[in-house]
Amino acid sequence: MEKLKFYIDGAWVDPAASSTLGIVNPATEEIFARISLGSPPDVDRAAKAARRAFATYSETSVEERLFWLQKIIEGFRARLPELARMMTLEIGAPITFATERQATVALFHFEEAARVLANYKFEERMGNGIIRREPIGVCGLITPWNWPLNQVASKVAPALATGCTVVLKPSEIAPLSAMLFAEIVDAAGVPAGVFNLVNGDGPAVGEAIAAHPEIDMVSFTGSTAAGVRVAKLAADTVKRVAQELGGKSANIILADADLKAAVIQGVHACYTNAGQNCQSPTRMLIPRAQRDAAFEAAREAVDGIRLGDPLDPASTMGPLVSQAQFQKVQDLIQSGVDEGATLVAGGTGRPAEINRGYYVRPTVFGDVTPQMKIAREEIFGPVLSIMSYDSEEEAIEIANDTPFGLAGFVQSGDVDRARTVANRIRAGRVYLNGAPFDRSLPFGGYKQSGNGREFGIFGFEEYLEVKAILGS
Repeated sequence: MEKLKFYIDGAWVDPAASSTLGIVNPATEEIFARISLGSPPDVDRAAKAARRAFATYSETSVEERLFWLQKIIEGFRARLPELARMMTLEIGAPITFATERQATVALFHFEEAARVLANYKFEERMGNGIIRREPIGVCGLITPWNWPLNQVASKVAPALATGCTVVLKPSEIAPLSAMLFAEIVDAAGVPAGVFNLVNGDGPAVGEAIAAHPEIDMVSFTGSTAAGVRVAKLAADTVKRVAQELGGKSANIILADADLKAAVIQGVHACYTNAGQNCQSPTRMLIPRAQRDAAFEAAREAVDGIRLGDPLDPASTMGPLVSQAQFQKVQDLIQSGVDEGATLVAGGTGRPAEINRGYYVRPTVFGDVTPQMKIAREEIFGPVLSIMSYDSEEEAIEIANDTPFGLAGFVQSGDVDRARTVANRIRAGRVYLNGAPFDRSLPFGGYKQSGNGREFGIFGFEEYLEVKAILGS
């Protein structure tokens, strides 16, 4: 499969220079597709197309933008199985998960952006003037590989809904579902230059987007280190920078919770997307007296996981995305052993029955202490650290003892008690008692997990400037 063109100014065009990259299927370790890697001239061409388009697209009516969003939604629904299968091939997500979560949740963001747009008041009277909200301009969107369409949709949908134009750089590891999405945008009849896609790596294309003077805002999802680099490059042109970065979320299981149910649910939540999930509850905090019961429940949860071919609907966990990611996780598992954590389940190496693919054994460590590497670093694999506490106060202190603050989780038989603890967790989103995902509520981090918010009205307003008109 060759996907060597970029989508710029309403057409599929050749890159400025010829440089290609093979896309590896992580379940087979074989190259199954090839893309072009872009360069700064490609970004310049896309940014200028987006700038030209912004002059007219920013003036379109709500009804016109709703029409295009609806066309994208219809195209997305029609091609959802194809989109899901592509994500299975490029990141190894099991096909059932890719269909029910990866692709479907991405679609949710367009439905939500249309819902917000239909009722949004872009002007309102305040004092002796008018507050007017206007699209910020040309938006550079840089997205990761772990949720390749979800993160594209969570940025593109509100940007288009508010009247902005877009230059998108999907991850070069998993760009193919985003390229299918570009076909959907094209078929929807969105005006030329409103949506542009340039493939490439961070140093060549991501940095060019962050620094480009024609780009008014950059929205980045990825590692904290890369986010810092993007912010520094964006500073020279005083861009708005929105970032969703790393996480090391704590899952506090209080003494009055149903321990077995909470641990089993917590293990599976940690292993969502093979643990390649920025808000994964990777630190499970349990009352010290319940240590043995927690370990037993964790082993039971791991025993229920089915690793296998991602295209098999029965598989519940696939491989990690790449050899580099596989090796990073292996090294961190080994560090847990070396630093004296108790290996409750899993360990280093591939599962015994699998001889190819970047598969990692689902791993649980117990007796983890706050200074261990596995308690501090974002692992981005199916590795859970169980930590014990002696008091609720200590549990909250451990939960907040991290440079990250993306999410938190609290389990309790008393929802008011859970809420009291949640209020003290320094994170942008806290889930109580296994609460489900909600596309309308804001998502984003405190501290080194980033700034700005995505989803719903909060994500919508990230793409708007605020103007006060006095005396009107």
